[in-house]
Amino acid sequence: MAEVHHFTYGAFNPVAAYLVAVLGSFLGLLSTGRARSARSRGRRNRWLIIAAFAIGGAAIWLMHFTAMLGFDVPESPVRYNPLLTMVSLGLAVVAVGLGLLVVGHGRRSVVKTMIAGVLTGAGVLAMHYTGMIGLHVSGRIHFDPPLVAASGVIAVAASTAALWFAVSVRGWRPMIGAASIMGLAVCGMHYTGMAAMSVELSTKVSTSVSGIRPLLMIVPITLISAATILGVALSALQAMTEEEFTEGDGKPHRGMHAENPWSLKQASMSAMRRAPGSRPSPGVRPSPRPVPPRAKPLTDEPLLDVPS
Repeated sequence: MAEVHHFTYGAFNPVAAYLVAVLGSFLGLLSTGRARSARSRGRRNRWLIIAAFAIGGAAIWLMHFTAMLGFDVPESPVRYNPLLTMVSLGLAVVAVGLGLLVVGHGRRSVVKTMIAGVLTGAGVLAMHYTGMIGLHVSGRIHFDPPLVAASGVIAVAASTAALWFAVSVRGWRPMIGAASIMGLAVCGMHYTGMAAMSVELSTKVSTSVSGIRPLLMIVPITLISAATILGVALSALQAMTEEEFTEGDGKPHRGMHAENPWSLKQASMSAMRRAPGSRPSPGVRPSPRPVPPRAKPLTDEPLLDVPS
């Protein structure tokens, strides 16, 4: 068996991977907290989908490949299959999303959380080993069944704990503590799965292994991470803006910001038409101004004396 390194750059990769897992978990718990306070099913599903991208995309998938940047086989080139890498991302997000949708609706129960935890853990395990299948070396990769089973148990336990935190934790300090525990669980599952693998080199080591180099993975990881974080931020901002100006059923508030049932667009257009010095847009009829009533005379006598 070939020599395998999991910490090529020292403590940088495991520390960075853990911080990524904690950050993604914290953002996901914030989103699930907003989902619990949502007043409509559609609004709750939106926050749960945001949480799925935060936990599945950042806390799990991005943590996995941040740690994988420290993987190396000194006697063989290491390459990655881009298609399988993207498939593993989809598996992580879908698995976490399904689990959150199961526990995010209805009453909280231990049985429902355990069922969702098994479903999500299976998806996380599939994500990990799909990414490992996409790892190419000049030889064959073998897995130790007991350690694979141990990584599966950790994945299910970590997923169940994450889903329970998602429907239970409230407040900043408990969320930070729960995110720290989730980060440890995700990292533990990853490195247990990595310990299960071994590499058997070919009799003739080839330097032309298909796939992209590990360091080139930084570019798609950075772009996908930035797009995911930006999309999550914009979705959260839009959802918070709608929740601020509307109630759970989508009706405008009757407070100081909405005295009449106008939309923000209509109010803005009306303000532009009333702006001093502004001209009405072509085809837009200006609203009529009220004409004050004429004052009535105090007596029935004529205002002017007309000589006879």
